[in-house]
Amino acid sequence: MDIKTFSIVAGALPPEMAVLMRGPTGIGKSFLAKALSEEKGLPFIDVRLSTMSEGDVGGYPDIEGMKETGVMTFCMPSWFVRSCREPVVLMLDEMNRALPGVQQAAFQLILDRELGNDKDGKPYRLHAGTRIIAAVNHGAEYDVNDMDPALLRRFWVCDLEPTSDDWLTWAGENDIDPVMIDFIRQNPEHLRVDPTAVEPGTVCPNPASWHRLDTSFKYADMAPVGVCGKNRPAGFYAMAMGFVGTEAGIALADFVENYEMVVSAEDVIDAYNANKGRIAEQSNSQLAGLTDKIKVHCADNKWSIKQADNIGKFAKALPGELMVSLWNAISSTQNMPNIQKLHKLIGPMIVEAVQASRNIN
Repeated sequence: MDIKTFSIVAGALPPEMAVLMRGPTGIGKSFLAKALSEEKGLPFIDVRLSTMSEGDVGGYPDIEGMKETGVMTFCMPSWFVRSCREPVVLMLDEMNRALPGVQQAAFQLILDRELGNDKDGKPYRLHAGTRIIAAVNHGAEYDVNDMDPALLRRFWVCDLEPTSDDWLTWAGENDIDPVMIDFIRQNPEHLRVDPTAVEPGTVCPNPASWHRLDTSFKYADMAPVGVCGKNRPAGFYAMAMGFVGTEAGIALADFVENYEMVVSAEDVIDAYNANKGRIAEQSNSQLAGLTDKIKVHCADNKWSIKQADNIGKFAKALPGELMVSLWNAISSTQNMPNIQKLHKLIGPMIVEAVQASRNIN
């Protein structure tokens, strides 16, 4: 399941329906759960079950209380108490790496939405608006316990297979370096490498590691957008290699050094005639990436007649299939003033390209 589908379905479920996300480490399961909490306007609580003992989940006996009442009650963990007092998004992470006793406590929490008991034997219940999202690292590279089928059936289960488009959308919304975004757009094979496909212990890229690399580059004043087209600063490759591995690190370093060859949306929109030669040298994959940049620019800006004319010239120079892709990308922004300007320029050509494609098929 891709990220977009997960976001649609998970947010539409009633609060009492628990969600189980399965997928390799580093693909953004925690970010998805946090995004859901932000969408619902709820606090986000991340509970790492793999680090806990049974009492850390199910509570510890209240010895002092027993001396006064003669009844065993339990002191419950703070995250559970808060989840009972107010609606939250409660993430139970690494569930299948947890000890059996922890899994059993989690089973009770998911099945009954309650744990522990007060002096009258009444269990403490989760708030009706609290949502449970559990996550497991799934795959041959993990040393984990199998999920109990009785527990598994209590969830809406989704096996996450995020695409490079998912990451590009997320990155564009979360201030990831634009040159790094371009690198993944043009080299999607470097977004994630399956650890089981390489030698044990090999550093492999994944969506989370690219995020950490972006954060580290910015902190070290090595952000690709600030050093692209120049000799890379000392330590640039070493920093990249430590997060995303040798192959991806080399590819990124070379990409950043030669980035002046990459055409920006502004090169087309504001100065097409001056950059026409460079644009003509772009490969089809690079032109597809350029289409994505123009789409983002369209969504956020109101084009002048001159700017629309430049995009029209760019579109007319594209092969028919890429021209249609550009039109579809711009139409998807629903920025009607921009769409109307461009339609006047290339509308008939789009119709011809679509008809030609149908005749071929």
